[in-house]
Amino acid sequence: MAIGRLSMKVGKAGKAGPHAAYIAREGQYADRLERGEKLEATEAGNMPAWAQSNPQAFWQAADAFERKNGTTYREMEIALPRELDADQRAALVREFVRQEIGDRHAYQWAIHTPTAADGQEQPHVHLMFSERQRDGIERDPEQYFKRYNAKAPEKGGARKGYGPSAGQTLTKAERAAELKELRGRWEAMCNTHLERAGVEQRIDMRSHAERGTGLEPERKQLPSQWRGQGRANVIEFRQARAELAEARQELARAVPDARAEVIHLEAERQRREQAQREARERAEREKAQQERQRLERMSSRELAQEIARLRPPRVIDLVERDTVVLQAEAERQALQNRHTEAGSASARARDQAQAWREAHKVQAWFHDKGIGHAPKLRELEQQREEHRAEWQRLGPRIEEASLRVQHVRQQAHQRITAEQAPTLAKVAELEALQKEKARQEREAEAKRLAQKRIEAEREAVPKDFKLMAQKREMKASGWSDRGEQWKAAPEPLKKLIESYNATPKAQRQAVLDHMMANPKTREHVRELLAEQREQYRANDRGISL
Repeated sequence: MAIGRLSMKVGKAGKAGPHAAYIAREGQYADRLERGEKLEATEAGNMPAWAQSNPQAFWQAADAFERKNGTTYREMEIALPRELDADQRAALVREFVRQEIGDRHAYQWAIHTPTAADGQEQPHVHLMFSERQRDGIERDPEQYFKRYNAKAPEKGGARKGYGPSAGQTLTKAERAAELKELRGRWEAMCNTHLERAGVEQRIDMRSHAERGTGLEPERKQLPSQWRGQGRANVIEFRQARAELAEARQELARAVPDARAEVIHLEAERQRREQAQREARERAEREKAQQERQRLERMSSRELAQEIARLRPPRVIDLVERDTVVLQAEAERQALQNRHTEAGSASARARDQAQAWREAHKVQAWFHDKGIGHAPKLRELEQQREEHRAEWQRLGPRIEEASLRVQHVRQQAHQRITAEQAPTLAKVAELEALQKEKARQEREAEAKRLAQKRIEAEREAVPKDFKLMAQKREMKASGWSDRGEQWKAAPEPLKKLIESYNATPKAQRQAVLDHMMANPKTREHVRELLAEQREQYRANDRGISL
């Protein structure tokens, strides 16, 4: 039987941001992925506009603006069946989120797959969600987590409340009953997915006592207790419990060879899993092959368009638009404005006090000596000191805010760079392919033009020969026996022309076609024609060749 486990937890102020980073394996928790853990899948949804691209900003805002004793998030931690593959587990989680969360609450979930004590996968999902209900009203981070205003919802924060009894105060027994119903809904949905995947195993969310197994529940182990001998103790406990269950069921077995049947079922399960893995790998290979073929069919221009489509915006531009960076910069600027105003107010109070002293020198002298008091002067001096103290107090805070801006910029730059790395690698691959395609296209075009020139020259040879023969036959200017054109013709060309003209006119085209059909003869005629033209030009210039 597959493992069935679902627990509900609540988070207080200051815990949401770190826990979101933990489940997403970000920041200080990223190194867990290097120690063999797998982040199988993660998604977020229903976030307000200011946190859609960065769910971490939502949880940080919850920590910052939720009441100190309020709940910043709820979390379901649910064991997922090993019998389902990664895609099937993600599909199960998505359907459960649609059922239990819908579009009512902002959420974020992540599937972790560490190694269990038995050496196999231990998949489970962390589903974080806010008790704040979405109502279509856009609120900034601070207002979003304020107290709800029933008379004017747009002036207050989002209403809090989750589940069938949202907003009601429940007893411990009532909360337990709701949790039991939630586990029942998870059991039904999980078993449906197991059946859909062709898996025989089912989960049962009832306790050992409710099922009457007579087994003791396994004590939850802390992370530190899984190391060293702790892991061996867990394995020993599970083995002993399995042997006890086997002994208690032995009398009730109806099939004599049940062990062989179990082995057969396990082998069948492994065969199906192997077939599913092979099918997924085959589908991935086919998809990759189709993508390669699609890109190879593209021209260099089409590849350039594909590169332009895929190329992400500059990291520096995205950093400047990052929600967390904008929020940190806004906080720094607000402090800077307050600092400037405090300095200006202190200077104004100082100048007003000086002007009063000039106008009331006697009263000011008595005031300074402690003989009398000038309320107006005392008020101005007090204002000056208050504003000066505010100005001094804000200085270090501005420095801290500036350092925070620098820090969040660096974090955003690192995050965006990591997010863009696969896309940029793809772009680089396409750029190399586009460069090679452009080279091939240039070579093909050069070959096409060369072939076109050859064909043009080939077609020109019979035309030029036929024209020269006609001019000779008609004794056109320059083509008589004493004509310069005729005298410039080489003797072999003269013989071919005279022979051609001596042929009856009805047969001349056939003779010419036969002569041009031989590539060597055609090339020889072309050379003779070129020699005639060159000799004629040389004679015309008075040059002897």
